[in-house]
Amino acid sequence: MMRWTMPAVLLLLAACSGGDKDEQAEADKVPAVPTVPEAAPAAPVAAQESAPDYVADSAVTPPAKPDPGIGQGDAAIPVALQGRWGLVAADCTSTKGDAKGLLTIGAADLRFYESQGILAHIRERSATRLVADYKFSGEGEDWDRLMQLTVQDGGKTLVRRDYGEGAAPEPMRYSRCA
Repeated sequence: MMRWTMPAVLLLLAACSGGDKDEQAEADKVPAVPTVPEAAPAAPVAAQESAPDYVADSAVTPPAKPDPGIGQGDAAIPVALQGRWGLVAADCTSTKGDAKGLLTIGAADLRFYESQGILAHIRERSATRLVADYKFSGEGEDWDRLMQLTVQDGGKTLVRRDYGEGAAPEPMRYSRCA
């Protein structure tokens, strides 16, 4: 205990003394407390991959049926989003039909383990992002869902954000299946 209190007392005395050379010399013998360097700032994300989350307008209601021409040309899900995506690696490799985190995206639909969403209306679209309304069905039920899909990491990661009643509160991150 004495070993730790003595340097602290010497530092206090040196700080209050007005700079006596003998006291300052004693204080200089006390080992310095190492400082923790500040964490380096995170690397910025490329502009096309860091678009802000969509702000859903509750006044905009989903369409009663899909818009005409949906699934073709500019009214299709962007090619960069299409394909097979897994929440975990096993979703991409399962042969037993139990890949509950597998998401398969086509030009006009999203297919999950026990449901399918048909593209109904596009709100925003770019080569790497889509905000759209879908008509879902599965397990004997039908529902509408507004969803934002964004490709990141050069096409390796898909971030899904759902909006509205029953939507997941946090985004879901998928990895592209090989």
